[in-house]
Amino acid sequence: MISSPITIFFILSLCVVLAIWLERKYRTFKKLGAGATVILLGMLLSNVGFIPGDNVVYDYLMSTGVSGAIVLILLGVNLNSIKIAGPVMLKAFLIGAFGTAAGSSIMAFLLHTSIGPETWKLAGQFTGTYTGGGVNFAALARAFDTSNDLFTAAIAADVILTAFWLIACLAVPVILGRTGNNENSGVSSVNDTFTLEKSLYSSKHPVQIIHFASLVTLTFGVLWIARLLGTWIPMLPEVLWQTTIVLLLAQIPAIKHLSGSAMLGNYLLLLFLASNGAKSVIANIVAIGPGVFYYALGTVAVHGIIIFGLGYLFRINIGTLAVASQANIGGSSSAMAMASARGYGDKILPGIAVGLLGYAVGNYLGLAIGYTMQNIL
Repeated sequence: MISSPITIFFILSLCVVLAIWLERKYRTFKKLGAGATVILLGMLLSNVGFIPGDNVVYDYLMSTGVSGAIVLILLGVNLNSIKIAGPVMLKAFLIGAFGTAAGSSIMAFLLHTSIGPETWKLAGQFTGTYTGGGVNFAALARAFDTSNDLFTAAIAADVILTAFWLIACLAVPVILGRTGNNENSGVSSVNDTFTLEKSLYSSKHPVQIIHFASLVTLTFGVLWIARLLGTWIPMLPEVLWQTTIVLLLAQIPAIKHLSGSAMLGNYLLLLFLASNGAKSVIANIVAIGPGVFYYALGTVAVHGIIIFGLGYLFRINIGTLAVASQANIGGSSSAMAMASARGYGDKILPGIAVGLLGYAVGNYLGLAIGYTMQNIL
């Protein structure tokens, strides 16, 4: 079995290249997304014994690596751009976020006996990840100091459920009857849609060395300041400082003009996801019991019932509900894949916009639900 950190870094980076290539080459993997694909590749390699389920590389990517990814991705968020989503998509997204919080809280009450004293941590993590995608899952795990065994079981359950829910959302508009794309979903132009859709995989302008150097400096600076503030004011977690500082910096015009932040952040995130796939050894998941999988399944199920049930009562377009749900469960990339696969051209930009909103607010909601459950259970 390979154990050299340099070799493992090489293998993980190769998994990222393969996942991106598969996403671009084959329709099935495009729907699945590079994030889910790279996790599955990491799981495959570790479960067949090619690479270990535990290594210093994974620990580094889970700490500094994922924190850097969060900073770089959030640097691309313009709070004013959320207006593009329009009231309908935003309403659907908020219903979905409420459904996630309700589902995670309900499952905490039902399963806390079988899962144990860290159940409240799962409540916060699943609330965060099913509000705006996997970035929040890792950040909240660090904030809660979730044990490695519970984290690996939870991330594996998340992978399975995220892939399943993408398939379900693709099928729901067909099963229930697809309505027209005539809602005012806030798309401003084809060029805007293309730019935002591609921001995680390419840069509109060439990434000059001054841009790259500035982004690296900003990233390490934010991590340093957030860690200091988290130490000085321990009642507010480091991840909360980190998110707040980045969102403030992202509104500064000079920083907005830096090219490639989302793309570089996405690459770090894919490396992190590959490492978490590698940590998801099936034997460990079986050892910790099926409770974590049931927790994720129940959370997603309640989310689905609420977003599609209330969405139907509020007469929201089924396509909008499906895209908004993917923005909650899988993040911007899943929302984009959902909208593109079903031909909802008018929903691509709004879906990505609320997905970015999910990245921003998922940590706050996850922290609130997690600490609330800690006090109740």
